[in-house]
Amino acid sequence: MALYKCINAMLRNSKIPFSQVRTFRNTFSVTSNASLQKNDYGTGGSLSKAVFEKEQKYGAHNYNPLPVALSRGEGIYVWDVEGKKYFDYLSAYSSLNQGHCHPKILQTLVDQASTLTLTSRAFYSDVLGEYEQFITELFGYDKVLPMNTGVEACETACKLARRWAYDVKGIQPNQARIVFAGGNFWGRSLAAISSSTDSESYHGFGPYMPGFHVIPYDDTALLEKELQNPNTAAFMVEPIQGEAGVVVPHEGYLKKIRELCTKHNVLWIADEVQTGLGRTGKMLACDYEDVKPDLITLGKALSGGMYPVSAVLGNDEVILTIKPGQHGSTYGGNPLGCKVAITALKVLIEENLIENAAKLGEKTRSVLSKLPSNVVTEVRGKGLLNAIVIKNTEAFNAWKVCLRLRDNGLLAKPTHNDIIRFAPPLIITEQELDESLSIITDVINSYN
Repeated sequence: MALYKCINAMLRNSKIPFSQVRTFRNTFSVTSNASLQKNDYGTGGSLSKAVFEKEQKYGAHNYNPLPVALSRGEGIYVWDVEGKKYFDYLSAYSSLNQGHCHPKILQTLVDQASTLTLTSRAFYSDVLGEYEQFITELFGYDKVLPMNTGVEACETACKLARRWAYDVKGIQPNQARIVFAGGNFWGRSLAAISSSTDSESYHGFGPYMPGFHVIPYDDTALLEKELQNPNTAAFMVEPIQGEAGVVVPHEGYLKKIRELCTKHNVLWIADEVQTGLGRTGKMLACDYEDVKPDLITLGKALSGGMYPVSAVLGNDEVILTIKPGQHGSTYGGNPLGCKVAITALKVLIEENLIENAAKLGEKTRSVLSKLPSNVVTEVRGKGLLNAIVIKNTEAFNAWKVCLRLRDNGLLAKPTHNDIIRFAPPLIITEQELDESLSIITDVINSYN
């Protein structure tokens, strides 16, 4: 219990007790253009700069973070090294649906970490089966294949689809095709970038994975043509494209995918790593059209941001095509991750976070839709996964808007140059939503 005592001591000695985090309020004011120009590289002083410089000196330069150096998080808030408080409107790309350091998930982490953390799959543990039963019964599938990260889950789904294609569908060896929707994002492994249409992801990293084919998102006519190919094993798609900028397909798209995949004996893989687990106002985004994919990939909020946990859910016909020695992970299905995932899922249900996302998502889009059209050209989303498209000009762009939001106490990040995604933790209250939306409104209006 030493770790638990240490964490409690840190909370007790912090400037803002945990019990006051949800009620504490800062007074925000919109920062002027002049001060913004002086402050592009941080909201604080030497402490923040030291963090930036150390990462720049010793770390690989494969990210371009918004310049803010965070040191603590609780609930919907984070604090930088100078002690300034912010609304977190990124939620680690929807990994923190349950909020930062949720006390129930934290307690589970500490308890299991002091008992048993890792066995590898060389041995049984008394936790894995408990987790497998819980998650399969919750989502209505026969089996789960546990992994760690979202990209691992999606690669596992592709591997399962290929094996099913050969063993069940009868496709000739090495001929299986997997179709993807353009604009997809499921990681930056070699397989993931082989399906990407983003040149920043794939350029300079060839040769690419064979057997991957890409069609436009939300185009069922082209999809059917691809599925008619007898060598097509699977179609993988996000119900809402997150990294592409919260792209919502037309109503009926998911139903048509289900219909076509069934018709042509092709597996439908739904990538719910970002959209799943309450983020869109349903447990799964696929639930909006009451359809069931053949395989579902989950990750991110599956652990409430505490630990890397991902999963592929499916039925026996597909999952059991892989035999011992053909796929695995040392950490996949470890006792610590399994216990954390069970609690993280229970928190979503018991605290009505899915319903909260649906309700407050409607209010969010209502407010965002009133922003001036000469700055914001489009608002889109479902639940608490939303985005605005910025009309980039010489005077402002999405990056500068995010810098000004940061200076006024709210953190968000651009994607694809002109889009800002807004995805706060699902535990946000209506009062907190109103306060944070007023920051967004004031900042956008300052460019009008």
